[in-house]
Amino acid sequence: MSVTNVTVIDHPLVQHKLTLMRSTEASSSTFRTLLREISHLLAYEVTRDLPLQNIEIETPLTKTQAPVLSGKKLCLVSILRAGNGLLEGILDLIPSARVGHIGLYRDPDTLEAVEYYYKMPSELDQRLVIVVDPMLATANSSIAAVTRLKEGGANNMRFVCLLAAPEGIEAFQKAHPDVPIYTAAVDDHLNDHSYIVPGLGDAGDRIYGTR
Repeated sequence: MSVTNVTVIDHPLVQHKLTLMRSTEASSSTFRTLLREISHLLAYEVTRDLPLQNIEIETPLTKTQAPVLSGKKLCLVSILRAGNGLLEGILDLIPSARVGHIGLYRDPDTLEAVEYYYKMPSELDQRLVIVVDPMLATANSSIAAVTRLKEGGANNMRFVCLLAAPEGIEAFQKAHPDVPIYTAAVDDHLNDHSYIVPGLGDAGDRIYGTR
């Protein structure tokens, strides 16, 4: 379903796997596996309208015109570190994609995003850029990442996350109304520590087994 530039990918398999990920009983290994599987399904939806062009190929029976992706290879941008969990699954489906990384951490006092790393492919202005981060909570990091990418020339972007909070969606859309959001679920609210509720905890910690 799509509402105000937000697409909730409510496929039964996505929702089933997400429920398993939310559980405190899911080990880091299980969490990573489920995230990779969900990434495949999210990638399928976010790329369903990629442009195609016909080329001539030869099958075992005859020559024919058949569609392939057209234009510059798209770019996947991971917001470190948790974004890598989504990135790896999407790369399974689109191995030819270019990859960029942006490192941001949340200042514990101000909750503002602080950049510590930025590395991107060339010609962002000619590529579809898919930005990935499992959680859209306050949206401070996501807003900062998209702002930085726009400064680098990106003009066609989509943001993909596992979970979003209403507060994060509102803030992100206010800052970047031109960037659609794709998510597996919109949860209830943020708590006093800016964690998504009911959520699944800190995605990075659960992916990598850290605290």
